[in-house]
Amino acid sequence: MSHQSDLISEDILAYLEQHERKELLRFITCGSVDDGKSTLIGRLLFDSKMLYEDQLAQLESESITHGTVGGKFDPALVTDGLKAEREQGITIDVAYRYFSTAKRKFIIADTPGHEQYTRNMATGASTADLAVILIDARQGVLTQTKRHSFIVSLLGIRHVVVTVNKMDLVGFSEARFDEICNDYRSFASRLDLPDVHFIPISALNGDNVVDPSPHMPWYRGSTLMNFLESVYIGSDRNLEDFRFPVQFVSRPNLDFRGFCGTIGSGIIRVGDEVMILPSKRTTKVKRIVTYDGDLEEAFALQSVTLVLEDEVDCSRGDMIVRPGNVPKISQQFDATIVWMASEGLVPGKTYLFKQTALSAIGQIDSLRYRVDVNTLHRSPAPDLQLNEIGRCAVTINQPMFFDSYRRNKATGSFIIIDRITNITVGAGMITDRDVAKGAKVAAWESIEPTVVGESDGVTPVTSAERAARYGQQPATILLTGLSGCGKSEIAIALERRLFEQGRAVAVIDGEQIRRGINQDLGYSVEDRSENLRRSAYLARLLNDQGLLCLAAFVAPSQSIRQRVSDVVGTDRFITVYVKASEQVRRKRDSKGLYAKAEQGLLPDFTAVLTNYEVPDNADLVLDTGELSYDECVDKLIALLVERKVIPARD
Repeated sequence: MSHQSDLISEDILAYLEQHERKELLRFITCGSVDDGKSTLIGRLLFDSKMLYEDQLAQLESESITHGTVGGKFDPALVTDGLKAEREQGITIDVAYRYFSTAKRKFIIADTPGHEQYTRNMATGASTADLAVILIDARQGVLTQTKRHSFIVSLLGIRHVVVTVNKMDLVGFSEARFDEICNDYRSFASRLDLPDVHFIPISALNGDNVVDPSPHMPWYRGSTLMNFLESVYIGSDRNLEDFRFPVQFVSRPNLDFRGFCGTIGSGIIRVGDEVMILPSKRTTKVKRIVTYDGDLEEAFALQSVTLVLEDEVDCSRGDMIVRPGNVPKISQQFDATIVWMASEGLVPGKTYLFKQTALSAIGQIDSLRYRVDVNTLHRSPAPDLQLNEIGRCAVTINQPMFFDSYRRNKATGSFIIIDRITNITVGAGMITDRDVAKGAKVAAWESIEPTVVGESDGVTPVTSAERAARYGQQPATILLTGLSGCGKSEIAIALERRLFEQGRAVAVIDGEQIRRGINQDLGYSVEDRSENLRRSAYLARLLNDQGLLCLAAFVAPSQSIRQRVSDVVGTDRFITVYVKASEQVRRKRDSKGLYAKAEQGLLPDFTAVLTNYEVPDNADLVLDTGELSYDECVDKLIALLVERKVIPARD
C-alpha cells in the first residue's frame, strides 16, 4: 500500500505521474542473528501505514501461532514469509518489500543474519544505495556485525545507518548507546564507509522508527524514516563514464536495427559520438528508442535501444562507450571475491565468468591473500571456503571491458559459475590495481629489508650516538590518505611542534618529491609504485642519519605501503591514516584536481577513481573533518611518546 494522498481521490492520473517522478532508494537491513532486522521492517511498514487491512488481520492471527512476543502483534512476520523462517524465528532468504511515502519510493531487502547465509546478504547488498546495520543493545558489536560491515564497505555502499536496537531492554541508556557507537567507530574507521549515522531505536515498540521516542529525550537526531526520506544519494551514480553493454540486437524488419541494453553508467544524447568495443569503430547515436517513445537523452540504469547512424559490427557482449573515455580492456585483472559455495575455491580450476552481457571461460591464477573479517588482517591462504573473502588474480580467455568496482559497479562486478553444476559459486569486484608487471616490482625486491642499526660502520658516527645527541629514536611517520584530507598540513604542523621541542625532523611531501627527483613519473600504477620506492629509500636515509621523517603521500595501495615498511624497517615505521568526507576534500581542493579528473584530464587521479585501499593496520586514524590540525598533532605526539620515539615532556 502506498502512502495516503488527496491526489488519489482528486486526480488519479496526476497522482500516478507524481509517483512516477519520485526518487527510488534501495536499502538493506543487516546485522547479527536476532538483532531485529525483520521486526524493524515490519514496524516501519506498520507505523507508516503501508499494510493492507487483510494483511494486518492475517498477521495478528499468525502472531499467536508463530510470533515471538507472547501472542502480541509480531512485526517480524511481515517479511519472514518462509515456513522455516516462521518456525525458527530467523531470516533465511533475502525478502524484498516495496513501499512509498510522499517523498520517495523504497525497495527494502531484509537479509539474513546467520553466518551460514552471508552469501544471501551479499546478494541483497549488491544493488543497495544504503545499509541499515542493526546492533542489539544488549550484545553490542558482534563478529557478524563486523562481517556485514566489511561486505557493505567492499560493495561500495556509501551510506550506512547503524541502528542500536532493543534500547528498551537496556533501560534506554544513553551511556550504553554511546559505548556501542564508539566500539563501532573504532572498527569502521579502517573501512571505506564515508557516511555513517547512529540512531537508537526499539523496533518492537516503534521508538525512533517513524515517530520520535518519548523514552529517549537525550537523542535529538532524526528518526529512521525521516533519515531514509532525506538522505542525499544523487551524487552516488556515475554519470561521467558512459558504458552501454549490448544485451540484444533488435532486428524486427529491414528498416530497423537497434542495440538493446541497460545503461551501466553515464549519459548519452542523440548526436553523441560513440565507439564500439572491441572493434573500436566510431559512429554517432541516431535515435534513443524506448517503449514509451524516443528520447533526446538517457542516463544510468535506463533500459533503452540505441540506433546508430552507421552500419557497424556490434553484437551481444560488446560495449558502446565514448571515444575519449574507454574502460580498461584486458584478459587479466585483480579482484576481491566473496566465495558462495560449500566447495572451496580452487586456484587453477576452470570456471565461467559472467560480467554484464559477456561470458568467458577463465581461472583464478592465484589467491593473493584472505581477509580476516574480525581484524581485517590479510593472510596467505591456499583456498577460499564458504563465505570467505580474498584478493585474487584472474585470467580469462577473451578480452573484458571493465572499470574498477569502486568507480563503476556495472562494469566492475562479475559472478563466477561452476561449469558442471551451473551454480553461482562466487561474486567478484574488480580492483583498480593492474596485475603486477615485473620491472617495477623487481626494483622493490632489489632492496633488502632494513635492520635498525645496520648503518653503524658506514660512518664513524653510530646510530646510538645520533639517538643520544638528538634525544630521539629515528622513525618514519607515513601520513596516507586521499587528496584534500589534510596530510601535508598535518605534517607541517607536526614538524613545527617537534622542531620547537628541539627534535631533528624533516618533511617529505609527495607533491614536492614529484617536482624534484620524481618529476619523470606519472600517476599510473607502476609510476606510483616507483614514486614510493624512491621516497621510501629517501626516508630510510634520513632515519639512518637519526632524523624523524614525516612523509605525506597518497600511497593508495596496501601492498606498496607494506613494501615501504620493509624498506624503512618495521620497527621504525608508523602508519597514520588521514581521512575526511568527500565534501570536505572537495572544499579544500584549491587546485581543482577533482574537477580536472572528472573531465578526464587526470585519468589516474586516485580520489575520483576511488582506488584507494584503506589501511587495515593503521597505527592511528585521524578524521580532519572532525578534528582540527592542532588536535591531530596532539594525538600524533602522544603516539610518538607511547612508542618511545620521543620522551614525554613534563
